[in-house]
Amino acid sequence: MAGDGGGRMSGGRMSGRRRLPAELRHPLFVAGVAIYLALILYKTGSPLVAGWPRPPALLRAHLADALALPLLLTLELWLLRRYYFRRPAFVLPTSWVFSTWLVFSLWFEGLLPYLDARATADWRDVLAYALGGLVFGCWLNRPAAPLA
Repeated sequence: MAGDGGGRMSGGRMSGRRRLPAELRHPLFVAGVAIYLALILYKTGSPLVAGWPRPPALLRAHLADALALPLLLTLELWLLRRYYFRRPAFVLPTSWVFSTWLVFSLWFEGLLPYLDARATADWRDVLAYALGGLVFGCWLNRPAAPLA
């Protein structure tokens, strides 16, 4: 009941409990985080995924790269909306998304392989970054819904 001191508000929601921002509750973002964590568990040989079927090698090799931009840019979008612009309608300009793709591609596939013997350049990773940028631009980079 509302007002009974039991920590409940009308509608059954808990008072004082904060919800994650809409950007971080988007189904694509949540799925991306879950898949990224599963890939980390596979890579580290965690017993948590011991009985799960292994994804195909091509998918394991490039899925994390495809998820990198949507996850990073969604966090950036939330931080900019919340702490800098303070406008829920703000969306990242296409030039920022493109610039992020370009920096990731040049750093991780161009420069880093020359600086670190463990890194390898792969043009398919550049395509994976681009796919991630497109996913972010088409489905995640949207104005926040107005509060009702």
